[in-house]
Amino acid sequence: MDRAAAISEIRASCNVIAGGVTSIHPLLPALADEPTKAEIIKALFELTKAVEVVKKQVMRLEKRDDSALL
Repeated sequence: MDRAAAISEIRASCNVIAGGVTSIHPLLPALADEPTKAEIIKALFELTKAVEVVKKQVMRLEKRDDSALL
């Protein structure tokens, strides 16, 4: 697998993870337990931050590769 393919696959995986995290939010009110919901929201936020770090690093790598072509 070359770098471009890996970047594409990483982006797709990040989108799947982000979609999964987003799909959890509407389910939280059904738990009917505020402390539990609060902890889950904190964890989901941390997951979102981690996914964004991955996406940012991939974007930087891609930009670095593009600038080498100039």
